[in-house]
Amino acid sequence: MSTLEIKDLFVSIETDQGTKQILKGVSLTINTGETHAIMGPNGSGKSTLASTIAGHPRYTVDSGSITLDGEDVLAMSVDRRARAGLFLAMQYPVEVPGVTMTNFLRTAKTALDGTAPSLRHWTKDVKEAMTQLRIDADFAQRNVNEGFSGGEKKRVEILQLELFKPRFAILDETDSGLDVDALKVVAEGVNREHSKGNMGTMLITHYTRILRYIKPDFVHVFIDGRIAEEGGSELADRLEDEGYDRFAVQDQTTAGA
Repeated sequence: MSTLEIKDLFVSIETDQGTKQILKGVSLTINTGETHAIMGPNGSGKSTLASTIAGHPRYTVDSGSITLDGEDVLAMSVDRRARAGLFLAMQYPVEVPGVTMTNFLRTAKTALDGTAPSLRHWTKDVKEAMTQLRIDADFAQRNVNEGFSGGEKKRVEILQLELFKPRFAILDETDSGLDVDALKVVAEGVNREHSKGNMGTMLITHYTRILRYIKPDFVHVFIDGRIAEEGGSELADRLEDEGYDRFAVQDQTTAGA
């Protein structure tokens, strides 16, 4: 079993108005085999946490730590984090003109594993994964994400997840922009990989609809850069009924005390 541990994490960014602190003491532990849902309103710090774990240079870690099986993640380069088993499905996947899906996927897999996969087995694995995710075969020869719809880009993110087999998958609003059918297909892909028992999942979302298909073991509610409440899957149901307004009321009460 592997463990991704975040301790008392404070993160800031530089803006036109000066330095702005986004995360304000976040602590969270994820083990392989667990699914953690990170929920909260816009601007609460959810995507900042994902980007910080992945190593985005825009974010400055002021204090705190992130470790993977005791190893300092913050001391790793971005590519080393990927080789260590951290995977980020981006909220807004980027286009890569001039690089075909076929070349990208095999080159990335080779970089992650240190050796090139057997071409025969690799081709079979890619075709099977694409079929399960309902990605047309001709997408393999198209440039990465170029001209893809939002739903197609999200399916390609999960294609990478299934082929790269990370230890921890961070899914940053993977459900955004998906219709019901695409949401089911994407969720099935995540569940297939998660069911193998070798991956922990951090699922970042505003809404509970994806949690109907990907069942969380733990739910963490982010408000203003902090974890305001934690619980099991029943907490997501409560959020569906009550929203986030009650946390705003709690903050106002605390500020006036």
